[in-house]
Amino acid sequence: MNTVALAQNAPIVVHFAPKKDPTGLADVLLGALGLTGVLVLGAILLGAAFAGILFLIRSRKPLDH
Repeated sequence: MNTVALAQNAPIVVHFAPKKDPTGLADVLLGALGLTGVLVLGAILLGAAFAGILFLIRSRKPLDH
């Protein structure tokens, strides 16, 4: 066999890669920090509301001693 016949039997593989990753590292970090920020803000607001409710309950009811 000659080398031309061997070269023609080899498969041709073409890889199509995206030009730019749509979800880059910066997008992932901003998304994670955004979600974390929303959760932290929600926890702070719920804690403040709970503290306010407890304060109102304690201020209306006199101490027993």
